[in-house]
This record gives sequence, C-alpha cells and structure tokens, in this order.
Amino acid sequence: MNRFERPTPAAQEAEVEFLDGDIRVRRPGAYVRCAATGEPIPLEDLRYWNVDLQEAYASPEAKLKRLGRKG
Repeated sequence: MNRFERPTPAAQEAEVEFLDGDIRVRRPGAYVRCAATGEPIPLEDLRYWNVDLQEAYASPEAKLKRLGRKG
C-alpha cells in the first residue's frame, strides 16, 4: 500500500453500538474485538455482547471470563 491508498473499510475494525438483540454499525468495518480475549470477531459471526458495558465477546465462555464468573 502506498501513502495515497487508504485501508478499505472491510479491513478495519468496526465501531458498533450494542443494542438489545441487535447491533448498530457506527463505522463500517469487518470485525470487532472481544473484550475478554482481544481476538477479532467478524461481524457476521458476532453473537455475544453486553449492552450495559458495550462490549463484544467471542463466545459465552469469554463473556463469563470477562465478568469474573466460572463457566
């Protein structure tokens, strides 16, 4: 990539608002990061999040880990 090229939105991290049962994409991108593990989660695979904390999780186990509970 040269200095005049911009990364495509698909290659970037998305900015997402987590709602009850849905998400709202505020800045397009391909993925969000898991709050517990830091791993990228493709938006099409995103299934777990916390509305109050506005965090995404890669799995139910990651959510329990983040909230300090045993799974």
